[in-house]
Amino acid sequence: MMKPRLSQKEILAYQGGRMGVSAVPGSGKTFTLSLLAAQIITGGLLDDEQEVLIVTLVNSSVDNFAGKIGEFLKKEKFFPRLGYRVRTLHGLAHDIVRGRPGLVGLEENFQIADERDAERIRGEAAAAWLRSHRGVFDNLINPELEDFRKDKVRRKDIPDLVKSIALTFIRSAKDMQLTPRQVREKLDTLPVHLPLAEMGAAIYEDYQRALEYRGAVDFDDLIRLALKALNADPKYLKRLQETWPYILEDEAQDSSKLQEEILTRLAGENGNWVRVGDPNQAIYETFTTASPEHLIDFMKQPDVKACDLPESGRSMASIIDLANYLIDWTRNEHPVIEIRDALVPPYILPTTPGDTQPNPPNNPEKIYFSDPVRRITPKEEVELVSQSLQKWLPNHLEETAAVLVPRNRRGFEVVEELKRLNIPFVEILQSTDTSRKAAGALGDVLKYLSNPQDPASLVKAYRAWRRDWREDHPMSARVKEAEGQLGKCRQVEDYLWPRGEADWLEFIHAGSNGEIVEELNSFRERAQRWHGAALLPIDQAVMALSQDLFTEPAELAVAHKLAIILRQTSESNQNWRLPELSNEVGVIARNERKFIGLSEEDRGFNPDRHKGKVLVTTIHKAKGLEWDRVHLISVNNYDFPSAMPYEKFISEAWYLQGKPNLEAETLAQLEAAFSSDPYNWYQEGQATVNARLDYVRERLRLLYVGITRARKELIVTWNTGRGDSLAAQPFIALHGFWRK
Repeated sequence: MMKPRLSQKEILAYQGGRMGVSAVPGSGKTFTLSLLAAQIITGGLLDDEQEVLIVTLVNSSVDNFAGKIGEFLKKEKFFPRLGYRVRTLHGLAHDIVRGRPGLVGLEENFQIADERDAERIRGEAAAAWLRSHRGVFDNLINPELEDFRKDKVRRKDIPDLVKSIALTFIRSAKDMQLTPRQVREKLDTLPVHLPLAEMGAAIYEDYQRALEYRGAVDFDDLIRLALKALNADPKYLKRLQETWPYILEDEAQDSSKLQEEILTRLAGENGNWVRVGDPNQAIYETFTTASPEHLIDFMKQPDVKACDLPESGRSMASIIDLANYLIDWTRNEHPVIEIRDALVPPYILPTTPGDTQPNPPNNPEKIYFSDPVRRITPKEEVELVSQSLQKWLPNHLEETAAVLVPRNRRGFEVVEELKRLNIPFVEILQSTDTSRKAAGALGDVLKYLSNPQDPASLVKAYRAWRRDWREDHPMSARVKEAEGQLGKCRQVEDYLWPRGEADWLEFIHAGSNGEIVEELNSFRERAQRWHGAALLPIDQAVMALSQDLFTEPAELAVAHKLAIILRQTSESNQNWRLPELSNEVGVIARNERKFIGLSEEDRGFNPDRHKGKVLVTTIHKAKGLEWDRVHLISVNNYDFPSAMPYEKFISEAWYLQGKPNLEAETLAQLEAAFSSDPYNWYQEGQATVNARLDYVRERLRLLYVGITRARKELIVTWNTGRGDSLAAQPFIALHGFWRK
């Protein structure tokens, strides 16, 4: 059994007030926070209706905390599910807004647009803006590009860029608690024209109007409105403060400005608030107000007790030395002085003798850096890494291994090579949530079947069926045209169940190409089959529908679990019919109620379940995890730049003159419009420079995270990218340190 260390005991001695904790990788912060929550619950510090509120970053951490706290409470003979509430920021915001929706102008039955719907609505708004502003970017396109490249830029790159700018603008505006009307009124009063902000404002207006038409809010609205609700009614705020007299915040280095403001309100002036995090692992701050500075500044306040959790039993001593050297090199030797604040103490300390979680035995020979001068292509790097694992795995079947990549695309290349060599692997590369996607698709079909005369629901059901044929799929144009035709069908029964000459499909045949008619005929056959399945008991209906909707094992597993849940729900609510049951699936799809799916991403990935296999994932997704052997690949100056004059940045538009970062420039224009500082006005190009520095800081922290995932073995390599990349500056520094 794990026994608390001295530094952990200092945290566990907490009785109240404000405390900030800087916790190094592998220091046991989840164990410490969970045990602290259990101590508060069992120590008589709560009344019957009160709870400890734990706020964490991702859904998998919610399950992890709930499980650990429940285990501690069981040992103390307490009921394992009472006395605490674990939420992500979105989950907490939902609880607050759902408790009093009228405070923020919402109806009791307001809906939450999930990520799929929000992305689609935003994309439609961006496309509409582009259609009415054709050629607006033409003067910015690099005139030296060949004509065929310019055509591709106009057709593909510019629309993608506008969608990306729209996402940045809308999220930032909501983070600044600005409505479309407020943005528009401010821009109309300015003495200068801010074209990027004007574009963002126009798309924001259309996007928000579409949400309001649906009676919906998105996840960013939830956070904004939660703070608005707390400020609107002091009595409601007081009730919540009494409900949650203790707040424990995990991953506080990734706290945003709004998260900090919400928790400040809930904690109150003299409340009990513990913030735990590691500023060196702040890797989610690009184009948000998330910043490790929030935690750092909090810990400097005179009424805050500042503590460290510096000991870690995760890695062998040589890996710890490497991570600590990266901190030292960054602070003292990084070639760009502005970057030297990217990593900060505390340094990682190995555990002391007798620790219940000791460091693995030290073996410096298990650390390897490729030659920083020898140039190898991305393909060669993947082949070398895969061949190394092919030799290693047979003799280490009881150990864990991972290949950590900076971007998903590199991960796909690794997976293909592992497949070719018949090396067993597991991948976590997609950023989408398997359970919510599966539930969303099923929910859309069930909702249509519960209201079969509604043309809009029919279109959504079609979209669910063809959801894998996205914009980059060869069939995407066909799907888009078929969807447009379906949207024109006002009498659904004339399409699905035609009588005589009333066949709507025959009516459109003359005006559409044969492929579209064939596509709509195929969907008609599916939809007719779905109507037959709707007559079955709900669990059987779900499984029948899933055969048409899903092919991946994880999705089919989620459908099976949903079928069981809906059968139980139907048995408990015998007056419920398809409309009510489809709404229940919608609740899960929108993440309003926690649904533990069967995918690793939903449960929280456990590397020890995959011994003898290779895990392929991004460094971002590896945070919080650890493996015996870790390969860090692509540590070149493209994926890990240092802001040197000759370096390229992935976020900058290569096809535009000057390669600006238009997302950063757009955000700078928005901030300038609402700045009260006359010396903080917008200067074209400065935001791109600042974004480079922020990106370099984040990539240094990402490299630190990657290094500290390794227990016993660490292999770090780089490649030339498209032919002109070099070994990253921190790679060269670490290689030099290790050769000494």
